[in-house]
Amino acid sequence: MPEDSKAQARLPAAAGVGYKAQHFAAITDNPGTVAWLEIHAENYMGDGGRPLAQLRHLSRGFPLSVHGVGLSIGGESALDPDHLARLAQLVGWLNPAAFSEHLAWSTHGGHFFNDLLPLPYTEATLARVVSHIHQVQDVIRRPMLLENPSSYLAFEDSTWSEPEFLAEIARRTGCGLLLDVNNVFVSAANLGFSPQGYIDAFALDRVGEIHLGGHDEDSDDHGVPLLIDSHGRAVVEPVWALLDYTLARSGARPVLIEWDSDIPGWPVLEAEAARATRALAGIGQSVPA
Repeated sequence: MPEDSKAQARLPAAAGVGYKAQHFAAITDNPGTVAWLEIHAENYMGDGGRPLAQLRHLSRGFPLSVHGVGLSIGGESALDPDHLARLAQLVGWLNPAAFSEHLAWSTHGGHFFNDLLPLPYTEATLARVVSHIHQVQDVIRRPMLLENPSSYLAFEDSTWSEPEFLAEIARRTGCGLLLDVNNVFVSAANLGFSPQGYIDAFALDRVGEIHLGGHDEDSDDHGVPLLIDSHGRAVVEPVWALLDYTLARSGARPVLIEWDSDIPGWPVLEAEAARATRALAGIGQSVPA
């Protein structure tokens, strides 16, 4: 992997939030405990305008993490070279502290689906994802982070567990991992496994970011409870408890609050970040069983 010629910033082991333009003034005036920000890459791939001007301003005061949602890392098709080029341009001038994407696919036959779709954890999928990550890292000239998905079904032909699959991708590519604790909780409820057991099996030494977000409660066609990763409400108490469990084992990591729909005013979001700050401060004071 080529080395970036510029010194890359580092995310602090502190609380961050997903940046939304309506919070620009509040963040610059009084960020509270928020120490870093995340942006979605696809919102900043244009040329000029207020969004890029605001982003340049924020980059002078906060470490930034760039989170992609459109590369389709797990897709069967080749990665879109135009998308990769625009991503490389953004990463090149912004020089963020991190770039991340999802273990998922969202394109097929030239069509883009506005969702992050699941993958079977097989040798064929592993080889494809590894190849795509090598390509991304060569283009953006830095290692990326790969995020665990929220799951609503499991594939019968999977031969790896999800933690093992992610760990093997990291081993083969040198990428880091983004551990979304809410996604673990959602998947565990939907698929019937222990979220604590998942954390115990996860390659925590590879984790460069931890994410938290809200989810919705629904039910499937048979009336069985189903959790939906919506990013549209506050983090629930069991997910905060799972964060405590994770931090007790991983040590301090950058922790992000995601809120992407029904976005509240800044005080609500900052209060969530403040709670993440308290969780980080409490590491070592008590170890969950």
